[in-house]
Amino acid sequence: MKQILTSLLMALAMIFVGTTTAKADMSNEEAGQYVLKCGNMSMTIDAAKGGKILSFKYGDQEVISQLKWPESFGSTFWTSPQKEWFWPPVPEYDKQPYAVEEKDGKLTMTSEVNDKLKYRIRKAFKTDEQNQAIAVTYSIINESGEVRKVAPWEITRVQNEGGLIFFEAPVDSIWPAGLMNFKDVNGIAYYEPDEANDNRKVNADGKGWLAYLNKEKGLLLVKQFEDLAAGQPAPDEAEIQVYVNRGKTYIELESQGTYTTLKPGEELSWTVCWYLQPSTLTSADALAQQVKNLINTKR
Repeated sequence: MKQILTSLLMALAMIFVGTTTAKADMSNEEAGQYVLKCGNMSMTIDAAKGGKILSFKYGDQEVISQLKWPESFGSTFWTSPQKEWFWPPVPEYDKQPYAVEEKDGKLTMTSEVNDKLKYRIRKAFKTDEQNQAIAVTYSIINESGEVRKVAPWEITRVQNEGGLIFFEAPVDSIWPAGLMNFKDVNGIAYYEPDEANDNRKVNADGKGWLAYLNKEKGLLLVKQFEDLAAGQPAPDEAEIQVYVNRGKTYIELESQGTYTTLKPGEELSWTVCWYLQPSTLTSADALAQQVKNLINTKR
């Protein structure tokens, strides 16, 4: 096995992504996994298993869920609205292998077409040394012979362990009301995850960002995306969604893009910028300012 991994590693070329050099590094990893590094951050993506983001670390500290049972770990991508495919997740997009290409300064992974939905998914990863971020651009390609309407949807799982979730939205606008104990501090909605016997999910019209503070590890994860106006999300969906699984297991941090009409052969693209940095802040206002300092960086 070591000889195989060594040969694979030697065969890989350096790829230039964004403003910095990223290495597709398969050493000490299973075949099909790629590690992108930017400063102290590293992101591991598994092309062999749905193009999932398996890990996002600052140094050796992990921020996303590493639980083992299905639909409880990593970060994935689905099409919205969910009512078009219900459950379980579409296998071509969520679990089956993606083709990998290193071209034009990008690490790109592309799915097969699902027979029912007729979409192909493409994920392009690049690092940004200047802004200390990793950008993930998701594309949905309409491979059908019909005009279709769809929205992009990223789902990132974190463990329910001493964390704090927050985003910019009035608490009284979060729906359904009363499912989670959100608190409002100067227009920022804060939720300290609790434990319940039921699965719960809320929706919100945010301002283009969603943050999670892991208090135990002192790590702040921030995801930045398009700020949607009223009427832009898919029906019965929202720009920001938070799902809490029953018990004290895992939480999904979800964001969605614009519900878009696609003619045959057309595609939409939507970018989420990932930031991860240490934070020992305890003040709600100070945390919000740390986030705004990150996302207001000129890109």
